[in-house]
Amino acid sequence: MKFLRLLVSALLGSLLFSIAACQSAVPAGSRAETSPAAQQQSIGAYTLGNGDQLRITVFGQPDLSGQFEVDGTGAISMPLIGQVQALGLTTPELEDHIVSVLEGDYVLNPRVSAEVINYRPYYILGEVNRPGEYPFTSGLTVMNAVAAAGGWTYRANKKVVYIKSVDSNEEQALELNTATVVRPGDTLRIGERIF
Repeated sequence: MKFLRLLVSALLGSLLFSIAACQSAVPAGSRAETSPAAQQQSIGAYTLGNGDQLRITVFGQPDLSGQFEVDGTGAISMPLIGQVQALGLTTPELEDHIVSVLEGDYVLNPRVSAEVINYRPYYILGEVNRPGEYPFTSGLTVMNAVAAAGGWTYRANKKVVYIKSVDSNEEQALELNTATVVRPGDTLRIGERIF
């Protein structure tokens, strides 16, 4: 019995050591994990920007409700209260802001709901067959964006994508994999591979 326990213990130890050795032998580029920059690209609440189309409902006030677009100044123009700044706010923050404007002189105990119905477009350029502006859809990845743009050209570098987000002045070089996300307003550049 003691011999069996020692044998099982030795086999388990050997198996665990083999698994650990195999995991450390996998090259970093082939692992399914994303780089810190790619993770940063996907983290954070969505903030409103120019070109976003919103549906705003002020309950019990159909004249104040409707569809609105965030204009070039970052504001939406609502009946009765006029220009309401939306740029850089999340939808809950916009709801709170509209409530605070309405509450004083316009509506007694206003309840407001805001939702994005069309996100601002993204742009793709470089080594794709149809570069240009495309409508954003939820859950979009760089691979989806390349497919929408007609696929890669024969010169495309399929390992790196350069992404410039709307809230940044600089492009970020990110490892291109299936988890690399696109956010509304991003500009993607697919570079040329070096032979």
